[in-house]
Amino acid sequence: MSRWCAFLTGDDPSTHLRAVGGEPVATRGGHALGLLDGPGTAHGPFRAGTLSAVGEVTLFNRDRLRARLGTDAPPPGRTDGELLLRCYARFGTAGLAAAEGMFALAIADGPDLVLVRDHLGARTLFHARSAAGWAAATSLRALSRWPALRTGLHLPAVRSFLTFAYLPGRETLLRDIHEVLPGRCLRLRPDGTSTEHTFWEPRETGDQRSVDEHVLALRALLEDAVTRRLPVGEPVGVLLSGGIDSSLVTALAAKSHDHPVRTYSISFGATAPDELGYSGLVAAHCGTEHRVLTVPGTTIAARLADTVGLLDCPVGDPLTVPNLMLAEAVAADGIRVALNGEGGDPVFGGPKNLAMLIFELSRDDPDPDARARAYLDSYRKCYGDLPTLLTRDTLAALEDAPSPAEHVAPYLRQGRMTSLLDQLLHTNLRTKGAHHILTKVERLTAASGIEGRAPLFDRAVVDYSFAVPPTLKLAGTSEKWILKEAVRDLLPPTIVDRPKSGMRVPVQQWLDGPLRDLGHELLLGRAARARGLFRQDTVRAWLRGEGALLPRQGGKLWLVLSLELWLRSFDVGP
Repeated sequence: MSRWCAFLTGDDPSTHLRAVGGEPVATRGGHALGLLDGPGTAHGPFRAGTLSAVGEVTLFNRDRLRARLGTDAPPPGRTDGELLLRCYARFGTAGLAAAEGMFALAIADGPDLVLVRDHLGARTLFHARSAAGWAAATSLRALSRWPALRTGLHLPAVRSFLTFAYLPGRETLLRDIHEVLPGRCLRLRPDGTSTEHTFWEPRETGDQRSVDEHVLALRALLEDAVTRRLPVGEPVGVLLSGGIDSSLVTALAAKSHDHPVRTYSISFGATAPDELGYSGLVAAHCGTEHRVLTVPGTTIAARLADTVGLLDCPVGDPLTVPNLMLAEAVAADGIRVALNGEGGDPVFGGPKNLAMLIFELSRDDPDPDARARAYLDSYRKCYGDLPTLLTRDTLAALEDAPSPAEHVAPYLRQGRMTSLLDQLLHTNLRTKGAHHILTKVERLTAASGIEGRAPLFDRAVVDYSFAVPPTLKLAGTSEKWILKEAVRDLLPPTIVDRPKSGMRVPVQQWLDGPLRDLGHELLLGRAARARGLFRQDTVRAWLRGEGALLPRQGGKLWLVLSLELWLRSFDVGP
């Protein structure tokens, strides 16, 4: 299991590869393509004509791609990375667009380094430039250790993280290191210039089929998406919360797979609310082997720092440790592939869209970016607290930096999407989907030695979601209506018709209990004070539960704590 790193440089690049812990396996024309130790599924180098590449590639439509290549297809048994490279060599970016899967690829193409990231962003990919040339890797940590690069904390990304609870675009928390966006092909040239080509972006097509035809078409796509992600000849795991998304994936997997389907759910202990009744009902209905993993607050406290350190960018999601432990439980059972229900909300219209629709009906601000600012407010993270949370020096340093609203404003303007709901879904897909949901799943499952696959993020399913009229996704106040109708016959009505509640995580209970000492030590300690990002009086007030009529400071504290742990893990000083 490896990740990869690639360099385009005029000097001897092999020294850089060794410096970040990898073995140089190919050098040509100033390029070095190498594999790094660490979790992942990297392969290489492989070649197609004059091109060579390394990458992390898992394809779900191999047969279709091989048929399209004809005699140019690689012999059976070759890696998915070679198959994808040959598609690119033969068809250019159209060959990338035709692929369905999870991939990050670095291609040595003459004097240029070409970087490719899959349509939805299931695999991560970062790049940087120094005086020595370009470098790219699927691991931010590996790239940050490149001796030729002098990096440090990127303050605008701090503000973005506190606003979104993840980083929604190209920026990372490390200065001069950038993330390749999903569905993009980025060409890096020796002279320092670059060009970006978008090979896929969802489009609103306005399919005029009848309701029944839409339901049947979506059902067929869902069955195909799940079936193509099932591992051949071995059991599969499914991470089952009991909500409609993970439940429909469980039902379709149980219906289609010819090997055991094992489901896994989380409990936070007897005193915490849970959805075990729903997940247990689905497991019994679908006949899966079901396992419940109990995750107490003491375990969260013990494992939080190491878990945050596994993420290339921090995620202010209190489910990170439970997600990692679920992946470890799947791996302990000898299962190599785990499906999940991620994607239903950003693709088909889950919670939080109603608030934006209400805002639009009542807005009186003609500013075209008012919608983007309302979107940031709807996250209910730290956006409104930034003036009192960040220190005076930090705010001054950010005064001329672009607003976090610029990350979402392009998606929320009239253009590719005409309906407001589709604009919101496009925003959710390209920000939270690509930079929070998929990347968190990929890193935490890979760290456990398994591969997480998300059928609801299937490209054909996503394309179809934007062909469906908005009124079939949000029917009145019924969210994800067409998704529920497409699988109604597979699940009990109790599951299909229950309102979305989300995983109720006892964050405040943890912060008042097993995480109390850690939170105080980290957020009020010498290192945090020296870094000078946060006002100590605000942090102290939040730790005491002050500043809100309701106990809502727990989620905000979780963001600040996650950020501090990540900065320490990556040794980012003041």
